[in-house]
Amino acid sequence: AGRSTETGGIQRHTMHRGGMMAKVRSNPSFLMASVAFMATSSTASLADSNASHRSSVQAVLRRAAGRSTEMHRLHSSLQSQLAFAAPAGRLGTFSAVSAGRPGMLQACKVAIAGQRVTLRGGAGVREMSSSPQMVGDHGYDYDYFVIGGGSGGVRSSRIAGGYGKKVALAESAAGGSSADGGFGGLGGTCVNVGCVPKKLMVYGSHYKEDVHEAKGFGWDFEEPKLNWGRFIENKNNEIARLNGIYERMLAGSGVEVIKKRTTLVDAHTVDCEGKLVTADKILVAVGGWPMVPKFEGSEHVISSNEAFFLPELPKRVIVVGGGYIAIEFAAIFNGYGSKVTQIYRGDLWLRGFDKDVREHLVPEYKRIGVDVRFNTDVAKIEKQADGSLKATMKDGSVVETDVIMYATGRVPRTKNLGCEKAGVKLDDNGAIIVDEGFQTSVPSIYAVGDVINRIQLTPVALAEGHCLADTLFGGKPRKTDYSDVPTAVFSQPPVGTCGVSEEAARELYGKDKVHVYKSSFRAMKHTISGSAEKTLMKLVVHAETDKVLGVHMVGDAAGEIIQLAGVCIKVGTTKADWDATIGVHPTSAEEFVTMRTRVPDEV
Repeated sequence: AGRSTETGGIQRHTMHRGGMMAKVRSNPSFLMASVAFMATSSTASLADSNASHRSSVQAVLRRAAGRSTEMHRLHSSLQSQLAFAAPAGRLGTFSAVSAGRPGMLQACKVAIAGQRVTLRGGAGVREMSSSPQMVGDHGYDYDYFVIGGGSGGVRSSRIAGGYGKKVALAESAAGGSSADGGFGGLGGTCVNVGCVPKKLMVYGSHYKEDVHEAKGFGWDFEEPKLNWGRFIENKNNEIARLNGIYERMLAGSGVEVIKKRTTLVDAHTVDCEGKLVTADKILVAVGGWPMVPKFEGSEHVISSNEAFFLPELPKRVIVVGGGYIAIEFAAIFNGYGSKVTQIYRGDLWLRGFDKDVREHLVPEYKRIGVDVRFNTDVAKIEKQADGSLKATMKDGSVVETDVIMYATGRVPRTKNLGCEKAGVKLDDNGAIIVDEGFQTSVPSIYAVGDVINRIQLTPVALAEGHCLADTLFGGKPRKTDYSDVPTAVFSQPPVGTCGVSEEAARELYGKDKVHVYKSSFRAMKHTISGSAEKTLMKLVVHAETDKVLGVHMVGDAAGEIIQLAGVCIKVGTTKADWDATIGVHPTSAEEFVTMRTRVPDEV
């Protein structure tokens, strides 16, 4: 019914009256949308429209006004809302010309009924209604139904809603503000039992060390005393606040939130606890879940889920695993005052990271008091009469403890989701198989995030969900770029890395085609803090092109620094570019632009 053309960056809208009026007669809801569309379009463009165009628009409006009785009679039964195509900013600001035509302006005001929510589409920000969007002509209940309220699902649903689609999102977990919330909620693992509360715990675990280090700077404090319960309460309150923000953001994008467990039925149907709902397209974004292997006594262990809600700080903790979560929680518990033993069955933790990074972190953990044991695994766990736990290792050694936390990986949460029933294919690990456009084996069903088991990071899920919504509904088809994703491990000290490791670079380009620049030093702060903590910085460079292939760091603010390093990697900077950059002094980061001496090649 409407056609939009671009002229000098400004959208100009023209209406085909004959086809539009036919549509109006058969669809009263279209009449309402058309009135607001034409009023907005014409008021914004009257200044530069010719007389015949103004006459044409006014004639159509007169016809529409003549059918106002029918429009209002049917309006109460309509379940859709208006979708405006006006250029950004024009709904909120009217020119002097439009102000002189109150009839047209009033038509627009009546139609939108004062509802204001941000609508994102293209490059602009527009106004839209906060009630459910106008559904398409496919005959289903929704244009887009999202299962899972985590990072990928929330982002994709909001973007789709911004494009004027009728969207619903199902999330059954109540939120991460209590252990009874299902270890999830709006915001997903990251907000409820992942990145956010974990980072708060990392912050908190540093304060005791900070107090001790302050003595070197002239400050004297009494020995700090921990109130664990107060911290957990404050953490829970913050998560509840974030849950609320997510719910308001979804509502603001016109997304209907359904707080029920939802499963797949077929290509266009989902089951919301007994109520069948249909959608033109379905997105599965249910994330992952901690995996604990089955062995004698495994029922006594906890995962990271439960670790966020421990009523008391345990005096002794065993952390099993060698990835992000295990390394982070080992330092968290240690910093808060627990005696920590970290068990890992492999030779060295952080598999896939640069070897220098992996090795550098080992003495740092031992320095702060973590008992790190490689090539070790738990054989069985026994609960003692006093409630403590006895862990027997496969080498026969025994460690007594109060809590045993397993962080040995996460699995896609597809069990009992109805994938098989709907025809959605899974891999051997239970991950949903998708193509590069996130389409599953069922053309109308898509999946993003940890449930597809690509890169299990929140920003990656956000990027996937956004790309999918742009492609399906925004007319902007694009793919997610998984190359050179920067990441951080909030260990103590933290790790930041982007690009390829030295080992991967030599395998890709040849052993003699890679140059390495590396520096290890004691940061300025620790020259008088009394801490022996050391920082590592490393650049991996392609010998022939001088392109920087990898940036790696262990040290204070590594996560902050690596974000900007990721930009440098993404745009293809060379070592000469880094050398030509003037450093910020005195900082640790300036070491990245002052390293000039290559590490000698191995003979």
